[in-house]
Amino acid sequence: MRAWLPLVATCSGTFMLLVYSTIVTVALPGMARDLHAGFGAAQWIVDVYTLALAGLLLGMGSLGDNLGRKRLYLCGLGVFGVATLGCGLAGNAAVLIAARAVQGLAGAAMFSTLLPLIGLTYTGRDRGVAFAVWGAVAGAAAGIGNVAGGVLTQFLSWQWIFFAGVPVCALTLALSAAVLIDDTTTSTRIDHRGIATFTLAAIGITFGIIRGGERGWGEPPALLGLGFGLVMLLAFVLVERAGSNPMLSPDLFRKGRFNGTLVAATGYYLAAFGALPVVSIWLQDGVGLTSLPAALVITVQPVAFFATSAGLGSMLHRLPAHWTLGGGTVAVGVGDALMLTVDGGSSWPALLPGLALTGIGAGIVSPVLPAVAMSAAPEAQSGVASAAANCARQLGLALGIAVLGSVFHRFSSGAAGADLNAQYAHGLVAVFAVAAAVGVGSGLLALWLLTPPRGGGAGPSGWRRAAKSVRHRSMSGGSSRSMNA
Repeated sequence: MRAWLPLVATCSGTFMLLVYSTIVTVALPGMARDLHAGFGAAQWIVDVYTLALAGLLLGMGSLGDNLGRKRLYLCGLGVFGVATLGCGLAGNAAVLIAARAVQGLAGAAMFSTLLPLIGLTYTGRDRGVAFAVWGAVAGAAAGIGNVAGGVLTQFLSWQWIFFAGVPVCALTLALSAAVLIDDTTTSTRIDHRGIATFTLAAIGITFGIIRGGERGWGEPPALLGLGFGLVMLLAFVLVERAGSNPMLSPDLFRKGRFNGTLVAATGYYLAAFGALPVVSIWLQDGVGLTSLPAALVITVQPVAFFATSAGLGSMLHRLPAHWTLGGGTVAVGVGDALMLTVDGGSSWPALLPGLALTGIGAGIVSPVLPAVAMSAAPEAQSGVASAAANCARQLGLALGIAVLGSVFHRFSSGAAGADLNAQYAHGLVAVFAVAAAVGVGSGLLALWLLTPPRGGGAGPSGWRRAAKSVRHRSMSGGSSRSMNA
């Protein structure tokens, strides 16, 4: 049993950082009431965590190479625990948002080191078992987060979704310090300018979208946020092109296969999960469910996700990439379209078919995404390619919450004269229309980008051989960058 304690330590950290991406969803209405938070502030409580995670994920891999992965993981766990306690003690929305941002920063440090630590600890068949267990824990965390958030909020208070995590962090930190092996470090240059410009670009664009939906798109804060974000995005491109050791090589973007992977990663995560906060608001404030029943309704989606990815995982890896990534993303969009039937007289059963199909579509995309991303790049860049796909996925969620939340706010407010349920239903239909368009559109674009040219050597069997190759490299120690994905 002692041999598996390192896996327990890494899986506990994985569970913590992924649970806290979903656990606040059901608690959000109660948080907003207690803290007197406006709609935009409530969005930031959810979004700032994912935004910090996405913005810093690429750069944390370089820090792990220099500081040591165990050291960075322990540091991330410690900061995560302190930030989680700060979230529970927050007396206003600004403090809670700041603490959630620190949670996301610490989560990025943890996320970038988890797979390398597992790869360093286990070999042979044990390594395959360890990665399979880790994947199952990661898949189950989202569903457990929704239920745990509902239970704790209904029977205690929303603060307990954070207080309950503090002892888990402390125990995981103590166990990790005792059982994880120390790893060697390498002297590599950290792309500080790339990290800074990419993070500022993501923050600026998302802030502009949230502020525009709350106050109006012509308001100076919204325009300044969007303008600043776009300038920083341009600066990131220039920095990466001019740098001798770029965080993300511009050469990767000349490959249609890599671009198709990023399109699918961003599109399916935005379309599948970006609407969940406003769905929670409708279920509780519109339909009248309490937090636990609302959580159980939303959990239909992660259950379908887990059943699909766990039950079909091995088969999905044998299918052509354009069908798994492109077709799965289209399925997510169709699932959103099924929920367009919601109206002022609807209740929670109207969501079930759509939630199930979006979960199935996401369960098709998620298991194969890292392998396809790694196979789209040269061996020396396979790790950063996979990290970029994970980053695109997290950024898609952050932008999805911002964009769809803004749409919900705008169209709900525009349904004057209707009761609250009808107003929220009106906004929800607009949200699902946008999500469906993004899902179907990005899925079709990814399918086109990922389809191999006729007569070329990059057919389905070629991508499967490449995917097997990169999986073999990551499971046999490979480059540190490959493991950092």
